[in-house]
Amino acid sequence: MAAAAALQQRLFLTASTSTSSTASSSAATRPRRSTAAPCRAALRVPNGRLQAAAAAGLALEWVDAAAAVAPPTTADGTAAERLRLVAEAAADRAEMHDIIGRQRDNWNHLLLHSTNSLALAASALAALAPGGAPAAASAGALLATAAVTMAAVNTVQPSQLAEEQRNATRLWRQLERDARAALEHRVVVGEADVEAAVDRVLALDAAYPLPLLPGMLEKFPKEVEPARWWPRRRPHSPPAQQQQQMTMAKRRSRSFGARRGGNGWSEEVEEEMRGLLRVLRAKDEHQYLAAGKLVLRANRALAVAGPALAGAGAVAAAAASIGAGGSWASGAAVACGALAAAANTVEHGGQLGMLFELLRNCAGFYRKVQEDIEAALGEPDAERRENGDVFRTRVALLLGRSVSELRQFRRVASPSVGDDDIKDYAGKLF
Repeated sequence: MAAAAALQQRLFLTASTSTSSTASSSAATRPRRSTAAPCRAALRVPNGRLQAAAAAGLALEWVDAAAAVAPPTTADGTAAERLRLVAEAAADRAEMHDIIGRQRDNWNHLLLHSTNSLALAASALAALAPGGAPAAASAGALLATAAVTMAAVNTVQPSQLAEEQRNATRLWRQLERDARAALEHRVVVGEADVEAAVDRVLALDAAYPLPLLPGMLEKFPKEVEPARWWPRRRPHSPPAQQQQQMTMAKRRSRSFGARRGGNGWSEEVEEEMRGLLRVLRAKDEHQYLAAGKLVLRANRALAVAGPALAGAGAVAAAAASIGAGGSWASGAAVACGALAAAANTVEHGGQLGMLFELLRNCAGFYRKVQEDIEAALGEPDAERRENGDVFRTRVALLLGRSVSELRQFRRVASPSVGDDDIKDYAGKLF
């Protein structure tokens, strides 16, 4: 069976030009194609003897099946190769981000345990400080080391670095799959496909940089914004013309009526998308940005408190080592060391940096869905949009809903419904 499958060929049938030819001559001699309409049926049969050719009155022609499948072609012959290079670069980037992500996750665990060990060991030595100056001096040195280590770790936030690399790995693999799917399923690969893929590469490089210093993302930004890993759409027309096109699109959508057409778009579908757009902006994205601000405040407070407590404990231990302050200095060093270890555990053991990055990514996910909907509704010609049924299904899957559930958002598109009246969320995935 394997040999037969490997030798599969396509058998094309053409009308016979002679009725007096025998089976042996028909099989041995390649017939001349008739001017009549040929039979387009093709049969896949294993390589072997052909029988009953004369009885059927047909001339048989062997055509290699592998030669009949044409590779993707382009006008200049280079776009497909360039897109293949993008796919290979995306696969390489995904591997690099995966390796670095695991490394930085190890940093978070190792630095957490080592810093806590320093702080707790210093507290134990500080408790023995009234018995001798060497113990107090050692406690001061350990607490000073813990303070410097905490300050450095809090600056880079290893748990947040690891989450950045995990998300980058997923997005690079997605880009690789998209590029290879375009190469496999499209007969013609155009220059626009290559430019779109290159833009996605540059956007991902900017959103999730590989270097630690310099180029690291700001870990304590002044303003919390959604993460952005996709390129900004290039405007094909000036802003005034785009606004005019949006107005024309709204007017044209009213002409759909209750009928279904226009490349799968109708007035009902556009109302669903406008309602979703309002809910995504007012509820889903706002929810994750608000939660991200709370987490950022808590993380910033702990990032300052940990090194400050460890530094204060080092000063108290140094005072105890020279006999100043007596038992009060020793007790302060013990308390500061223990509190510094507790703050470090809550911050990095709870992975607040990772949680903040996760919330930013969720807000960015919903921001991307919003921009996709805006781009679709902003195109006044329904025939140039993505098919409406396909677009609805894609949006529903991204939001973790069924297509039928999107109908409930039609009423939200009405201007009479305020943002405060919106109670439900668009996304159910997370």
